Amino acid sequence: MKFAICNELFEGWPIEKVFKTAAELGYDGVEIAPFTIADSVDDIPKSKRKEIAGQAESHGIEIVGLHWLLVKPEGMYINHPDEEVRLRTRKYLDSLIRFCGDLGGRILVFGSPKQRSVYKGLTREQAWDYARETFSHCADTARKVGVYLCIEALSPKETDFINTITDALKMVREVGKPNFRTMIDIKAISSDGRPLPEIIKEAGRMAMHVHANDASGRGPGMGDTDFRPIFQALHQIGYDGYVSVEVFDYKPDPITIATDSLKHLKEVFGG
Repeated sequence: MKFAICNELFEGWPIEKVFKTAAELGYDGVEIAPFTIADSVDDIPKSKRKEIAGQAESHGIEIVGLHWLLVKPEGMYINHPDEEVRLRTRKYLDSLIRFCGDLGGRILVFGSPKQRSVYKGLTREQAWDYARETFSHCADTARKVGVYLCIEALSPKETDFINTITDALKMVREVGKPNFRTMIDIKAISSDGRPLPEIIKEAGRMAMHVHANDASGRGPGMGDTDFRPIFQALHQIGYDGYVSVEVFDYKPDPITIATDSLKHLKEVFGG
């Protein structure tokens, strides 16, 4: 099992410092939130992309991919009733997919709760159809680039759209394209109410990525979530991708969180 950490935890740090620190702490990879690099990836020239990829490589770190895709720029919405907004969003997702490929990443996690909730005035069915149209287009772009776009099930506290792995798998089936999959976020699926191993087994081979966090939003091992049955379930479905630490509570500090999270994951998963 390989372990990564999401870079937004290191608030304000230059990305090369994140790579260096992650390597020193024993991580294999880093997952990048694009808004921490630039307001728009369209503003990042090829030379800068090559530089970022080279910095990661020089520290022995793999850039796993991207998440928090639509935090910036403002105005993005995958199922907005205005076709112009949807087309602009689709175009920017294409840019993110190409950015991921340029960095050597493989996974894009689509969470972005504020850019996907059922827009006021739409029915759920209309919102679903618009989102499916967006994902279908972007899945083709992902295939061309050689990466995977993964829809993340999020809790009802965050959004009212695709709240369970069951919902996510329904969207994956309806899009029906090989480079559109789902992923597992432990905090998010904890809101489902079912045993976590059951949810993980339902996702099965359609899960291309894992976010490791406690149900509280803290790091793995820093709350009540038991990661041992999670590891067993991942083993049973044959998962062999990254387990990436993503936290939402940045206390006490990034080094402590990163260190303690990795220690716990290695104790549970081995490695």
